[in-house]
Amino acid sequence: MSKPILYSFRRCPYAMRARLAIATSGIEVELREVVLKDKPQPLLTVSPKGTVPVLITSTGQVIDESIDIMYWALQQSDPLHWLVTTAEQHAMTTALIDQNDQSFKHFLDRYKYADRYPEHTERYYRQQAETTLNDLEQKLTQNRFLLADHSTLADMALLPFIRQFAFVDKAWFDSAPYPKVRAWLNQFITSDLFATTMTKLPAWQPNDQPVYFPMLNTD
Repeated sequence: MSKPILYSFRRCPYAMRARLAIATSGIEVELREVVLKDKPQPLLTVSPKGTVPVLITSTGQVIDESIDIMYWALQQSDPLHWLVTTAEQHAMTTALIDQNDQSFKHFLDRYKYADRYPEHTERYYRQQAETTLNDLEQKLTQNRFLLADHSTLADMALLPFIRQFAFVDKAWFDSAPYPKVRAWLNQFITSDLFATTMTKLPAWQPNDQPVYFPMLNTD
C-alpha cells in the first residue's frame, strides 16, 4: 500500500477534525468518502464498529479514533505548531477534548435532534451545552485561541462541533452572548484550510480510481 487510506464522511465532525490535521501536516492520503447508511465492507473489515474516521497507515496499522489520527499526522509534520509543548497545555488540551467529546457532544446531539429526545425541550439541551460555550468564551477572552495566540490541536478538535452547534439555530447563535466564540468560529469557517477539508466527493466504490487528499489549490 503506497499511501495511507482515510475513510471519512464530509459532514462528520470527528472525520472533519482528522482531515484538518492531515491537511495541515501535508501528508497525502487516499480519501474514501463513506455513506453512513451504506458502509463499504472494506471499512467494516478493518474496523467492525463502523464509525468514521478510520485511517489505515502505509504499514497496515488501523487507527479508528479521530484524536489518534490527529496526533498521528501532527507528530510526523506540524508546520503550524498545533502540538503544544508544556505539560500544562497538554493537560488543558486533554480536558477540553474530553469535555467536548463527552458532555458537549451528548447535549449537542439532543439539541440538534430534540424531537428524538422528548424527555426535555430543545432549549434545555441548548442550555446544557452552553456550559461549554461559556468556558470557551472565557478562554478566548484571555487568548486569541483557546490556549495561545495561535491555533492548536485543541481549537481544531473542537471547532467542527461548535460549527455544528451554531447551525442548529443560527439566528439564536448570532445573537447569543458569545462574541469571542462567534469570531473564533467565523475565522475557521472562512479559512482556506476549512475549504480544503470540505470538498464534496461521491461515495467511494471499490473499483474507483484513488482520490488523494489534501486537494490543495496550486494556483
